[in-house]
Amino acid sequence: MKLHPIIAPSILSANFAKLGEEVDSVIAGGADWIHFDVMDNHYVPNLTIGPMVCAALKAHGVTSPIDVHLMVKPVDRLINEFAVAGADIITFHPEASEHIDRNLQQIRDAGCKAGLVLNPATPLTHLTHVMDKLDVVLLMSVNPGFGGQSFIRSTLDKIKNLRELIDNSEYEIRLEVDGGVKLENIAEIANAGADTFVAGSAIFSQPDYMEIIEKLRAAINKHN
Repeated sequence: MKLHPIIAPSILSANFAKLGEEVDSVIAGGADWIHFDVMDNHYVPNLTIGPMVCAALKAHGVTSPIDVHLMVKPVDRLINEFAVAGADIITFHPEASEHIDRNLQQIRDAGCKAGLVLNPATPLTHLTHVMDKLDVVLLMSVNPGFGGQSFIRSTLDKIKNLRELIDNSEYEIRLEVDGGVKLENIAEIANAGADTFVAGSAIFSQPDYMEIIEKLRAAINKHN
């Protein structure tokens, strides 16, 4: 099943001194989702944002879906806190969960879409027995923990394999890619089978968010 492409700017690369304004601008520029990179300085070697930032953006008036990527361990408590704060999609790493099936169900029970995140060396076999609980699978095309890294090209084969796995299932599951996504490679990533694209510095480093998002979308649509 072919899903319309989603562009999800990562606020990790935004100007945090004026975050509300940055998010307003990127949504006005055509962003579909807002991507939250949540790091705990435990599962990954960095510390970023928590549920209060999500709640603050919702209170600010953000209505676009907020896509929360938990790079934390354990995940149980923060799943509930982000759901209460207004998250729409919550994904986590299987390595950070003692009970993957239970945590996916926990996300759905909280009213959010649920997903797993696979690091570059994490196999697709983690998905085998939980496909019925997945709304999205996020493939990392860099090792998690820092923004601005270069795309790992071996991810392209993994995207193709995951695309086949999703297409052969009976489920509607988005295939999201995060890490080093930029104008120069987004068409290739789409061609491999991705339909949801996280871009941080590729968008927020540009002076005109609408212009870069339109260029990214044009590159995706050229493939489609």
